Order: sequence, then C-alpha cells, then structure tokens
Amino acid sequence: MGSTVNRSWRRRSLVCVMAMACHRHEGTGFVDGSNHRLEIAVHTQELLPPCYLRGMSQPVILRGAEAPMEPLVGKTIAVLGYGNQGRAHALNLRDSGLRVVVGGRAGSQKVELASREGFEAMELSAAAMLADLAIIALPDQAQPTAWAKWIEDALPTGAVVGFVHGFAIRFGFITPRADLGVVLVAPKGPGATVRARYEEGLGIPALFAVERENAAGCARAMAIAWGAGIGCARSGLIEASFAAEAESDLFGEQAVLCGGLMALVHESFALLVEAGYSPEVAYIECCHEVKQVADLVYARGPEGMRRAISDTAEFGAFVAENALVDEHLRAKLRALLTDVRSGAFAERFMRDHDAGHPEFRAWRKASSGHPIEAASATVRGLMPWLRDA
Repeated sequence: MGSTVNRSWRRRSLVCVMAMACHRHEGTGFVDGSNHRLEIAVHTQELLPPCYLRGMSQPVILRGAEAPMEPLVGKTIAVLGYGNQGRAHALNLRDSGLRVVVGGRAGSQKVELASREGFEAMELSAAAMLADLAIIALPDQAQPTAWAKWIEDALPTGAVVGFVHGFAIRFGFITPRADLGVVLVAPKGPGATVRARYEEGLGIPALFAVERENAAGCARAMAIAWGAGIGCARSGLIEASFAAEAESDLFGEQAVLCGGLMALVHESFALLVEAGYSPEVAYIECCHEVKQVADLVYARGPEGMRRAISDTAEFGAFVAENALVDEHLRAKLRALLTDVRSGAFAERFMRDHDAGHPEFRAWRKASSGHPIEAASATVRGLMPWLRDA
C-alpha cells in the first residue's frame, strides 16, 4: 500500500537548518555600505547546502531543440486537477499533439468543464491508473489527502509523477513510492498566461527539477518534454531543485509580490488619508499606479524602469530606498526566509487548513474591511474597461 500523508518535513527542515549552520562563517552578514548587495549574495551562498546552488548559480537553461517532446510521444499524461495551472497544461499538451486525460473529483465542475472541452475526464484514481506521467495540479493544501486516498496506489509501477509547485515534496507532505520518478515543471506565471503565450506561439520561462529518477531512467527526459509541450521551452526551461523553487516562490510572494507590496500600499494609503488627502487620491498614488511601474519593470527590468520615469521620480526613489532599507528591514526579510526554509510557514498553513482555516478566514475578513477597498471601488468605477480585466 502507498504511504499515508507524511509529516517528515520536520526531519528535512532540521537537516537544512543544520546544513545552514555548518556553512555559516563568523564575520559575514548583511551590512550597510555600497557593497551590501554583493555581501548579501555571498552570505546567502555560505548559508546554503550544495543542493540549493543548483537553483542559484549558472543554471542549465534549455530552449527549443534542446528540449525534445519525443519522450512523451505515445505516452499517456494524466493531469490531475483542472484549475489555474492544470487546465493550461492539459490544453497546451494536447495542442502539442500529446495524449492527455484529466482527473478530478467525481461530479466536480472542473471535471465537467474538462469533458466539455473535449478531454477524457474521470476520477483521480482512474486517471492515475493510465498515467505514464501524472501531473499533480491540485491546490497545495489538497494534495496530501488526494495523494494518499486516490493517487499513489493507482499509479503504475515506474511511472513519473510531476508537480507544478515544489511545496508538497520540499516540506514532506508527500513522500512518493520508491519506484516512482519525481519531477517538477513550474511555469513562472499564472495558468492564464501559460495558455495565452502558448496560443501566441510563445512561452513563459519555467523551472524544472528532478527529485528522483525512475527505474527506467526517463524521468528527467519526461520533465523536459513536459516543459516543451506546454510551450515553456520556447522561452527557457531553467534547471533548479524542488527546494529552490518552493522556497524562493514562497519568499517572493510574502516579501514582495503579495505581502510586502500590499503592506507598503496599505500603510502609505493610511498615512496620506491621515494627513488630509482624499482616499481616492491616496488610492491612485499608492495603489492604482503600481501597475504602471510594474509593467515597466516586467518589460525592461529595474534599470529600464528608472530610465522611463521622470528625473524627479527616479531621484525620489533613491532617496526613499536609502531611507527605508536598513538593518531592521533586512532582519525582517531574513526572518521571513527563515520561516519558509525551516518549514514553520508550511506547518502553519497546513495546520490552519486542517482546522478549517480560522486564521486565514479572520485575515481575509479584516482585509476586506480595510478603508482602501471603498476608495478602490470608486476609482475603478471611473474606468469601465477594468470590469473585464
């Protein structure tokens, strides 16, 4: 029988923390001064065990003919989950000429949607039984239970199981059978973008990793073919590790993209309103215009963004960066990274999920009642084209 939900992440995390401690050197750290970014990079590498460096320095990047799809030709790919990423992967792989079946919960709307869109759609266990490559595209919190109940025992001997995010493997919530190959293909963008770029004849970059080869030695080749089949090799498949993908992804979301950004927005909005500016003006300046700058960074990089804005804005940006970035901020960022890498965040997230989301629900309720939401509705109401965004 397959393993039950595994919580051995504690042992893995302890090993990682011990490895980090063994690589720490006296006298290194985050310091102020003109070279602090270089010293941060050196310090970070000193903290990392060798397995992490594969995802950091001089990675293998495969493009075009370097990523053939032949290893999946004539094979059956079971996409388990038909949500944000699962639907995009299934559609792109099918359009690349590969055989795809879709698995989900019996009677679910997602299974019905997959069927309407022309897929052979079935329950998770039935799809897993057919798989040469089983792609786990379920939400992180749903994967351990689904794996233990319906997926693992159904997978053929020697199959390859693929993940679109390293969370469950990195933190030990799933420990696959010894005969299974374990791989990762993680596009660096939402499923809608994966699909849209594919349809344009393009692709977005993706990380790929091999946690374990299968007995036939074809897991890596299948992972590369999978990345090519969804269009990501048109841009680049970047070799990393499950740990590098999971930890950097979580940290980036928390420190910048979803957490840090919104913390700055909320605090800056509140300060302007407190100082007597209208909520609508505060919203436009501190939130709405984020997209304008983000689009420039996305397309041109940080320096390209600075070249595109006014001298006043650029000068002010340097003033603010020097004022805001200090050892206190770096300590907060280090604490977030430690929380991720130790497994503490993963445990907290899954524990809250198992208890029915009490902490998550409380945060959502408090956030939805923030004064910025009323200003947001007013400003967005002035731009009808945003209704379809």
